[in-house]
Amino acid sequence: MRYSLRQLEVFVAIAHQQNLTRAADELAMSQSAASSALKDLESQFGLQLFDRIGKRLQLNEQGRLLRPQAEALLAQAREFEQSLLQHAEAGPLNVGATLSIGNYLAVGLMAEYMARYPKASVRLDVANTRHIVDRVLNYELDVGLIEGELNHPELEMIPWRRDELAVFCHPDDPLTRLTEVSDNDLRSARWILREAGSGTRQAFDRAMSGLLPDLHIALELQHTEAIKRAVEARLGIGCLSLITLTDAFKRGSLVRLNVPARDFSRQLYLIVHKQKYRSAGINAWLKLCQQDDAAD
Repeated sequence: MRYSLRQLEVFVAIAHQQNLTRAADELAMSQSAASSALKDLESQFGLQLFDRIGKRLQLNEQGRLLRPQAEALLAQAREFEQSLLQHAEAGPLNVGATLSIGNYLAVGLMAEYMARYPKASVRLDVANTRHIVDRVLNYELDVGLIEGELNHPELEMIPWRRDELAVFCHPDDPLTRLTEVSDNDLRSARWILREAGSGTRQAFDRAMSGLLPDLHIALELQHTEAIKRAVEARLGIGCLSLITLTDAFKRGSLVRLNVPARDFSRQLYLIVHKQKYRSAGINAWLKLCQQDDAAD
């Protein structure tokens, strides 16, 4: 074989980091050793995988074409190593989840996964939809759990479970006296919302089609808990996933408003890079998520 797994590791690490020094640090190698490994790989086959732009190494077209195969080979090698070591059939897994899913659903799924495969390590990255999508595209995450809808040629979108948003306010807000909240009431309200780029905001904007230019958006916050606290402080009304509000509704610290003229239902998705090698860990996680949806 005219290449080594170490050379592939260096190639993939540099593709991730776009910097030789950071890639060497990631692999616990010296910079000169990492540079030699890349140089040997390129010279062995008479090709160039990166464009050198100052200190940055950017994948060229040849490198972009070969990267998915290198990622798949390394994933298979890690899985083979797990089998040799007689570890659990599911190996290490990097999962990304959007904020609502990460804080209210993903932790329970991780606990179940780790109970089934106690020797398998799981890492969870919680951020907004845009960040999770970017990391899946860059092969930094094995699976993403997202709230937003998108159409990307390199991603497989797997419908996961249904969800809905809820409009809510402080218990003493005059809107609580209304049987139904109209479009005019929505126009008159002060809104506290998630930031652009989040799946929750995308679903809200879609539900409010035709009203968006008239809405008074007082605050945009990144975290659901901050939005709930702001509404409890009577700074305005909010709209979040129902899964993040159930406890507050039970306590009575927040009240759900009835907005029948607007459709707040949405689909949650699992996303995987189409060229990502489906390891036993990825398949086990996807199966667990689908079983969890069926149980609900």
